[in-house]
Amino acid sequence: MSDVDQSYHYQVMRRAIALIDGGSPNQSLGDLAAQLDMSPAHFQRLFSRWVGVSPKRYQQYLTLDHAKSLLRDHMTTLEVSHEVGLSGTGRLHDLFVRWEAMSPGDYAKGGDGLTIYQHWFDSPFGPALVMGTDRGMCGLGFGAEMGAEASVADLQGRWPKARFVDDAVPLQPWVDTAFAEQGETRLHMIGSPLQIKVWEALLRVPAGQVTTYSEIAQSIGKPRAVRAVGTAVGRNPVSWLIPCHRALRKSGALGGYHWGLPVKRALLAYEGARSDVREQESAA
Repeated sequence: MSDVDQSYHYQVMRRAIALIDGGSPNQSLGDLAAQLDMSPAHFQRLFSRWVGVSPKRYQQYLTLDHAKSLLRDHMTTLEVSHEVGLSGTGRLHDLFVRWEAMSPGDYAKGGDGLTIYQHWFDSPFGPALVMGTDRGMCGLGFGAEMGAEASVADLQGRWPKARFVDDAVPLQPWVDTAFAEQGETRLHMIGSPLQIKVWEALLRVPAGQVTTYSEIAQSIGKPRAVRAVGTAVGRNPVSWLIPCHRALRKSGALGGYHWGLPVKRALLAYEGARSDVREQESAA
């Protein structure tokens, strides 16, 4: 699919998701298609091509109850996954993420002497701000809810002394593998020791499954640090690839999401739908 097609399809799908999200749970295919000035057949075909399931099926994934069902039926026990050898180099929704953390010295210097490339790209979830060093991607955020200016200020503020250069070329290969969900994406992470541990735990949560903030705290040996863990989850600089959207509250509530709750709901719904499709294909 070309960048132009992806951009066009995303704009259509964003409108469709907004209609599904804000309307009656019983909206028919015909009603949705009419609001988008499309024939039902064309809308069904376009939507299914983008997300892998029908609009009706996607409605089910977007309901608030979906988060609770994930927690009930697809809860990941991080301690077990750690014991069986899954780690930050493990498999993440059909792509391999290889990453390294910046040294404590680099972290303390706030990016002084570091050149960071940045650029806006189209993604399945709207405009994506991507940043990277020569070693790998170091930032990924979504601007659909926060807005472009605030997103740039947010990610740049994590490296206050770095030099930023707008250049898509060194970032494009990592972006391609990240959103195509195949190949290897290199990450170059910066964070405190606690944040790094939390992000490692998030990488052990498989696509289509979720965990809780308290489970993460337990898995890193700090069971009483649930609030600190929640803050570290929110400070994840590389959304989607380090899947902070898979962390929920014990109650099944979505909790917060740095780039906006509508984006978190779309991420979980998109990922859940595609995971189910893959499971069905594997079983066939």
